[in-house]
Amino acid sequence: MNRFPSQKRVQFDFEIEFLNGGGLQGQGFRLDIDDDDITDDALGAYVVRDLRLLMVGRVSISHKTILAEPHKRSVAATTAPTLASERHVDLSHTIEDGMITYKGLPAPLICDHLSRADSRKLYAEGTEFQIGKITMVSNTGTYLDSPFHRFADGEDLSGLRLDVLAGLDALVVRVTGMAGRAIPRDALGALDVRGRAVLVHTGWASHWRTDQYFEGHPFLTADAAEYLQASGAALVGIDSYNIDDTGDGRRPVHTALLGAGIPIVEHLRGLEQLPVSGLRFSAVPPKVRGMGTFPVRAFATFPGGNL
Repeated sequence: MNRFPSQKRVQFDFEIEFLNGGGLQGQGFRLDIDDDDITDDALGAYVVRDLRLLMVGRVSISHKTILAEPHKRSVAATTAPTLASERHVDLSHTIEDGMITYKGLPAPLICDHLSRADSRKLYAEGTEFQIGKITMVSNTGTYLDSPFHRFADGEDLSGLRLDVLAGLDALVVRVTGMAGRAIPRDALGALDVRGRAVLVHTGWASHWRTDQYFEGHPFLTADAAEYLQASGAALVGIDSYNIDDTGDGRRPVHTALLGAGIPIVEHLRGLEQLPVSGLRFSAVPPKVRGMGTFPVRAFATFPGGNL
C-alpha cells in the first residue's frame, strides 16, 4: 500500500540564460510539488529560487512529467531556521548641508534655528538645547515617491498605509554586471514579486557625491515596470539616480508604478550587503499632507548570518 498517496514530484529538463552571458542546463531534475501539477513559469521560478541564481534572463522548461513519488525533502530541510539575532542594514544616504541629490534641484541648507549658546539664556544654568533647521526640496537623499508625486489625485504621503512601507517581505534583484543601462523585464527572471518590495541592485550608489552619479545611470524599462505592476509588487526601490531613463520625459516607470499605487524608493545604498531573499524592508516618510515625496530612513532586516 502506498504510504504517500497524495505526494507528487515533477521531473523535467531546464535551460537558463543569464543576463551577463552564459547559461545553465539540467536534465532529469526532480522536485517535490504540493499539488498535482505545476506550471512552467512556477517551475522556472522554483528552480531560480532553489539554486539561488542571480541575473537570470530566460528560463525554459521541457520534458515535464508528473510522478507519484514520496517527497524527498523533510520538513526540517525545507523550513528556514529561526535565529534569535537579527541584522539591520541601513540603506539610506546621509543628508548633508550643501549636497546635491538631483541635478538642477537645490541642495539642503542645514543650520541652527536655536543654537546651544543662545539657548543658555532660556534655561537654568548648565542646561542647553539645540533646535535645528533644514530647508530642502523633498527629493533629497534617499526618498520615497507616493502616487501624488505623479498624479494629482493620487495618495500623498499622509495617505500611505504603513503596511506598504514597513516590514515588507523583500527580494533583491542584482544587475551589477549587466551590459547596458536599460534593465528589462527579463532581469526580473522568474521571481515571485507579489506583495513584496523589489530592490534593484545596480551598484550605481558607488558614484554617490560624484559627477558621474548624474550621467549614464541604470534604469528600469517600461516593460519591466509593467511586469512589476501586473505581478503585484508592493514597492520598488533602486540604488540609482532615477528609476526612469531621465532622457525620456514620459517617465513610463513612475507612471506605471505610481499609477498602480506602488511606492518607489530612489537613491538607495548598501544593497550589496543584503541576501537576495529572506529579508524585510522598511522605508517610512513623515506623514505630510499635500506632498508626494520625502526622504526616508530605509533599512533591511534579516536573520544574522543569512548572507
